[in-house]
Amino acid sequence: MSFKRSFIIIGILALICSCSSSNIDVDDADILIDPISSTPNILLIIADDMGLDATPNFSEGTIKPNMPNLQALMNTGITFKNLWSYPVCSPTRASILTGKYGGKSGVLEVGNVISTSETSIQNFIDDNTSNAYASAIIGKWHLSNSASDPTTMGVDYFAGLLTGGVQTYTNWRLTENNSTLTSTEYTTTKFTDLAIDWIDKQTKPWFVWLAYNAPHTPFHLAPTDLHSQGNLPTDSGSIDANPTPYYMSAIEAMDTEMGRLIDGLTTEEKENTIIIFIGDNGSPNQVAQYPYNRFKAKNSLYQGGINVPMVVSGAGVSRMNENEDALIHTTDLFSTIASIAGIPTSNVENSTSFYPLLTNANASSRTYVYTEISDNGIGYAIRNATYKLIKYDSGIEEFYNLGSDAYENSDLIGTMLSTEASNAKAALEAEAIRIRN
Repeated sequence: MSFKRSFIIIGILALICSCSSSNIDVDDADILIDPISSTPNILLIIADDMGLDATPNFSEGTIKPNMPNLQALMNTGITFKNLWSYPVCSPTRASILTGKYGGKSGVLEVGNVISTSETSIQNFIDDNTSNAYASAIIGKWHLSNSASDPTTMGVDYFAGLLTGGVQTYTNWRLTENNSTLTSTEYTTTKFTDLAIDWIDKQTKPWFVWLAYNAPHTPFHLAPTDLHSQGNLPTDSGSIDANPTPYYMSAIEAMDTEMGRLIDGLTTEEKENTIIIFIGDNGSPNQVAQYPYNRFKAKNSLYQGGINVPMVVSGAGVSRMNENEDALIHTTDLFSTIASIAGIPTSNVENSTSFYPLLTNANASSRTYVYTEISDNGIGYAIRNATYKLIKYDSGIEEFYNLGSDAYENSDLIGTMLSTEASNAKAALEAEAIRIRN
């Protein structure tokens, strides 16, 4: 896969956004300057249950999937090392959709339903660009059980999986155009086909939210031509005994299909498409790898549950093969995608745009990043560049120096804190109170 890059600064031709009414206020004080393209296509790819330990170019984990297409994006773009999500998928998806923390959107755990009165990123783009973009959500929705909700919230086209998972990747319920039927096509392939078909029909810039359910359970052996894990036994006993290679096969199949989608774009489309790849939360505990463990993976506020991969490459990204340590939250995708679409803002709701980082490694970023949990104890985590505080409503708290203890092995609570650590803890608590009020 190759990307021809266009870096023509359009300066005087930059989009002057004519904002129509919206129930979200744009922060006009923070105008972003000279987007490289006023209307690039936007492809957001979400992997389900894929942590750092299962992602190339991260030091966590020793067993890695073969992902040449994701690696190509890394080589031609930016790998973000400090993206925080939620510990489970629905709140992460709601945070991207609304730019709000779960405590503000009402989606804090699996099973919570998004209110259709929320302003989605798709509606926000429509309202502020005079409907310049066509939009689609394809794949996993998992924010309600209503087939009409995505389109009610401004999405032009929805096709995929309403629920959080499938019993099997080859026998599942596909919803499209408000009708649901049984599909026997491999989910990863079907979602890719749907995306390709929809993109081929578009006559204006598009925003595709492609949410694979891979590599979420059930663990299985993906179709042979989509992965490199070899011929593994497919009986449940073998899979349960060692699910890791099966998990890796699903990830590799996703990468293969991502590549098919990207390679199918015309040269012009490739030159004018920005691609964002993220994981929605950490790896499942059955396949969590060192330095994480089953208690510090998905469903937890530890780094293995909430520090997830993100790669950004394509139109408008001038930093090549670089790693970025800025603190970012999945809410920030809302304002960043708005910025990519030419909307001059840096802050919307709880979302802070990291758009300037796509071209400037020295651009400013968050001082704090915050996330929450509700279905495995009620609490939150917050960090700055060095320290991290985890605090539960029950009164339990943990405090770590991530600078010297990146994987949270030495809880500082109960020890004599240095003046620096004590001041940092107080600042983290104060910021958390501000966010939660």
